[in-house]
Amino acid sequence: MLNLSEFISTHVTNRNDSMFAEDIKKNINSLTKSIKNKSVLVIGGAGTIGSSYIRALLRFEPKSLVVVDINENGLTELTRDLRSTNEVVVPEEYITYPMSYSDPVFYKMFRERNGFDIVANFSAHKHVRSEKDKFSVEALINNNIINAKGLLDILQQYPPKHFFCVSTDKAANPVNIMGGSKKVMEDMIMTYSQKYPVTTARFANVAFSNGSLPAGFLERISKGQPISAPKDVTRYFVSPEESGQICLLACIIGKTGEIYFPKLRKEQVMTFSDMANKLLKEYGFDVNECASEIEAINESQRNIKEKYPVYYSDSDTTGEKAYEEFYTDLEEVDLERHNSLGVVINLKPREMSEINILLKKLKQAFDNLDTTKADIVKIMKGFLVNFDHKEVGKSLDSKM
Repeated sequence: MLNLSEFISTHVTNRNDSMFAEDIKKNINSLTKSIKNKSVLVIGGAGTIGSSYIRALLRFEPKSLVVVDINENGLTELTRDLRSTNEVVVPEEYITYPMSYSDPVFYKMFRERNGFDIVANFSAHKHVRSEKDKFSVEALINNNIINAKGLLDILQQYPPKHFFCVSTDKAANPVNIMGGSKKVMEDMIMTYSQKYPVTTARFANVAFSNGSLPAGFLERISKGQPISAPKDVTRYFVSPEESGQICLLACIIGKTGEIYFPKLRKEQVMTFSDMANKLLKEYGFDVNECASEIEAINESQRNIKEKYPVYYSDSDTTGEKAYEEFYTDLEEVDLERHNSLGVVINLKPREMSEINILLKKLKQAFDNLDTTKADIVKIMKGFLVNFDHKEVGKSLDSKM
């Protein structure tokens, strides 16, 4: 049976211990003081990063924890996992709500509790494949931008001591609508950073996170289906544990208006095809590299004993970025403050009027049945100076 955590540390991150362990140790007193006996709300807490944040947080003994997520099954598994883990202490007041943070019932709950000391938002459309047409783009932007604006507004009425909203490395020089939406989200939350403490984090791919390509490898193997992956896309990876820790550190010790990111070296990148090869070897397979998806599917119909069918291709879909970066040439960066964390500092907040004009344009576009995906891209390009979206007419849904 595969020990996934051990595989990640040995073959993906090449780290036995968390890269953020030293920074947590150095800031242990600040973390304890800020979290112990405090009320916490985690939105999107059933996902990989949100649940990892919760596990990192609970060691500091908050008074209460409320978790909101639209994934009812995910919340059930989160609860079972937390209560089945020896070193995790679940607070006496622990409540999960299967609801959207844009629902009226969410705001009823929020107001009745008079807000929270700590609020962390992990709700997001995170996949490039979520931008195939104007309808999927509208859903993505509603979640990543418009719904987030509603949360930011209610936080003005009940200011938290710490507010964190997760971003992505793809917000640095975005080439897809998902990354562009998260860059807009960054700009938007920075506008509120003068009203209450606001931080965010860009980080590498989380190895085997829910819905990720590596998690898909495990599904394909379990079903005896071929593996498909790009061979020309390089990515940095952090473990699920590390993803929660970087968010916790940014949330609690970050200064308002700052963006955190991991200090990873160029030699630490790997391709998805290389990861697939290592995983198959761990399962005891050699690789049968096929020339097409059809060949790989046909090969999988045979009894797979020693050689596993894979299809590795060049990336040719809209929005795929061949490499990762965590900050741009236009951003000021502090690389000395922390051991394993860099910080984008001294960002100039956009005017609230600019944010409101953008949202008005987006809503008007969504209300117009004749609006195209290209129209939405044009609106975003008018707001983002470095948005380099190129449409090639092919989405990830057209591939295995």
